[in-house]
Amino acid sequence: MEEAAKSKNFIEEIIEEDIRSKEPRVKTRFPPEPNGYLHIGHAKALCIDFGMAEQYGGSCNLRFDDTNPTKEDVEYVEAIKEDIEWLGFHWDKLLFGSSYFDRCYELAVKLIKKGLAYVDDLSKDEMREYRGTLTEPGKNSPFRDRTVEENLDLFERMKNGEFEDGARTLRAKIDMASPNINMRDPALYRIKHVSHHQTGDKWCIYPMYDFAHPIQDAIEGVTHSLCSLEYEAHRPLYDWVVEQCGFENRPRQIEFARLNLTNTVMSKRYLRQLVEEGYVSGWDDPRMPTLCAMRRRGYTAASIRDFLERVGVAKADSVVETAMLEHCVREDLNAHAWRYMAVIHPLRVIVDNWEDGKTEAFQVENLPGSPEAGTHEIVFEKELYIDREDFSIDPPKKYFRLKPDGEVRLKGAYVVKCTGWETNDEGIVTAVHVTYDPETRGGECERKVKGTLQFVPRTSAVPAEFRLYEELLDPEADPELSFTDRLNPSSLTVCDGYVEPAVNTAQPGDTFQFMRIGYFCKDTDSVPERPVFNRTVGLKDSFKI
Repeated sequence: MEEAAKSKNFIEEIIEEDIRSKEPRVKTRFPPEPNGYLHIGHAKALCIDFGMAEQYGGSCNLRFDDTNPTKEDVEYVEAIKEDIEWLGFHWDKLLFGSSYFDRCYELAVKLIKKGLAYVDDLSKDEMREYRGTLTEPGKNSPFRDRTVEENLDLFERMKNGEFEDGARTLRAKIDMASPNINMRDPALYRIKHVSHHQTGDKWCIYPMYDFAHPIQDAIEGVTHSLCSLEYEAHRPLYDWVVEQCGFENRPRQIEFARLNLTNTVMSKRYLRQLVEEGYVSGWDDPRMPTLCAMRRRGYTAASIRDFLERVGVAKADSVVETAMLEHCVREDLNAHAWRYMAVIHPLRVIVDNWEDGKTEAFQVENLPGSPEAGTHEIVFEKELYIDREDFSIDPPKKYFRLKPDGEVRLKGAYVVKCTGWETNDEGIVTAVHVTYDPETRGGECERKVKGTLQFVPRTSAVPAEFRLYEELLDPEADPELSFTDRLNPSSLTVCDGYVEPAVNTAQPGDTFQFMRIGYFCKDTDSVPERPVFNRTVGLKDSFKI
């Protein structure tokens, strides 16, 4: 009943109507360009492409749009495949746009023979000048009326490498007065003397995306070509290419709004700049919106898919709060992340009435409310570490942490009372003295205290590095500034502290909650003697449902 009552988005309505009126089969494709790493915006597109095929019992191809070899690389191909599989999707066929180069060339020759394409000698700037504006029609190129024979000869010579980059272009012959500027004799092929990561040096001419993409869709039998909203104005050209090339299969292009997040850089060009100019440590820097960065930070695939499902599919562009994504991550981790204790700003605590050398072990639940998750051991001893923020000599009102003559419970262990403290020459507290109440072991007493603190045993505590992340763009910065001038100087804070020994058995990528601090993920920079933990999200949820 719940599933039946769920409202359908406009893509689902279109697909279901097509299934009723045509062949009941759905074929989609996800066509990323391998010139960078996928980010959360791409994740929306791939969830729609793969999700629609999955929902209607169809299939989805993964096809790399590698028609522009200038910045494409096998590194990005492998990274994209890994990200898609991590999100839980499986492609039907793994394909490359470059595999269709021979067919694209044949179809370009076909269009020339039909009088629908010509070789143009105008430079890029001259073409822009001839194109006109959104309010004024363009004008025909002086090379538009070349004969079919001349165009065939020039196009073959382009292919054979006789001309320099930019010297000539193959253009469609459509209508320079069209109100749709994309239909004003768009470029179909350009000259690029660049080696290709798949085809090597076989080609020095490469098809434009608007020409290659509809051909690839038609050949593969794609029924619904789902893409972002900026391609809406390109749809007439998409349909023109399919029709003029004579394909029986006519894919239907459907556009949806892109994903935009508050205070998040989503342009691949800007992300590349951040990496290449050293503003971040790499594409997987946990401050980046790339999927590999989110994975390294501790975001789960399930939480990202949940977030994208909540965002939904719409026709109008909008900006989604980053807090909504963090809410989904927090919900998923709260249900599955094991609990451990850590201290990121350590302060030494001395239990004066505890025997020297004595230790006592306590069992702490790995996941409260889930006994099947088991327990792990934490040791209580004479010297411990608590967080520096959990002690105050002159506390404010309603301060339920450790203070002079105040009592708190140390998680899973005993109630302790502050009896004194030590300071250095600058007046900074270096140690706190407490006494413990042996009648309060593990909460086995009627006396209650309001504060409960996490702690780690000083002798066996493992030194650790904690990386705390905030938004990469400063939310208070002037939006008129360049994006590099809006970078948040507090986007990364590194702290040196300790974790309880049980955490050190975790593997890089494992996620858990450090009690009272937040959700963390063990980083790949970890070494056995010094693990590194990335804060995924804090415990406090600022998103309002």
